[in-house]
Amino acid sequence: MVSYRKRGNAWQYEISYKDRDGKYKKLRKSGFLLKSEAILAASKVQTEHPNLLTVKSGSESLVSYYQRWIKVYKQNAVTPITYNKYENTAKHAIELFGDLKLKDLTKLIYQERLNKFAETHARRTVSCFHKQLRACILEALDEKIITTDPTRKAVITGHERPKIAKTLNYDDWTTLLANLDTSKIGEMIIYLAAVTGMRYGEIVGLTANDIDLDKHIINVNKAWDYKYKTGFMKTKTHSSIREITIDQQTVYRLRNFEKNHSLSPSQPIFMNSHGHILVSAEINKILTDRLSALNIPRITFHGLRHTHASILLYKGVSVLSVSRRLGHSNITTTQSTYLHIIKELESQDQDKIISILENASK
Repeated sequence: MVSYRKRGNAWQYEISYKDRDGKYKKLRKSGFLLKSEAILAASKVQTEHPNLLTVKSGSESLVSYYQRWIKVYKQNAVTPITYNKYENTAKHAIELFGDLKLKDLTKLIYQERLNKFAETHARRTVSCFHKQLRACILEALDEKIITTDPTRKAVITGHERPKIAKTLNYDDWTTLLANLDTSKIGEMIIYLAAVTGMRYGEIVGLTANDIDLDKHIINVNKAWDYKYKTGFMKTKTHSSIREITIDQQTVYRLRNFEKNHSLSPSQPIFMNSHGHILVSAEINKILTDRLSALNIPRITFHGLRHTHASILLYKGVSVLSVSRRLGHSNITTTQSTYLHIIKELESQDQDKIISILENASK
């Protein structure tokens, strides 16, 4: 039911409706110079919000709605790590949007705040932030809390990370290995990555029980959540569970590392005395400093995995063996990742084939 009355020099509309508990509520708005303007505004509200409950919901802040949304829709539906990402988005949203109400969010405001976020973050991070926030806003649109999509056609920008080399060449790889002080936790981690191709989470998830130095084998059966610190977790894929054969030099270094550190059978061997495991930023800094000291081009820690695989392929190890050592789910993954190397080796093979045929016909 709608009624209109004049208050001083302005008109007001009043709409009566029932809330979720069946109690009557009133929605009022004044300040219209003409009665016809009040009638038009009331009609618009009733059209856009048939049950009128969503009008009040529009006064909730974007951040508050997002926090409720992830708790209802995501908390028990995604992994703790993924949920942590949604919570990080909430923290950024608080800084960017503050107490801004859902009903006051416009395309211009959304784009301005997204651009501000992009000033200090990589494009990929901005894209993830936008994707999670937009999913929540579209839910508000479905509920008719808002009537338009302020995220539609949003432009994603961000800092492009400087390009760095993906792998080391053979000489730089051997130089790095020879100059690592593997009595130190960080440099032992780097050494293992370079000679096994293991992922960072797999390495820092190793316990003493996972290493059989007599058989020269490292068992990869779990990983460590170094980013969100939730403890041990499953490997990336089932095929990531594998045995990796190691050489005598690696066995020697691991034995010395064990002598210099008090290791618990069930505790990660690279956890320090304070219960801390290096996060990716810390291990990458150690690697960068070591490479710089040796005058070797900078690569990321993950680049050690690519370096290991590339060197094995160049040295004639089969793609299948490399794939299994890396823990890829199938050989196609390995082939697509190292296609440039495989093509180069194929070209060399063609030369070998011609040489063999020419020698056979003499």
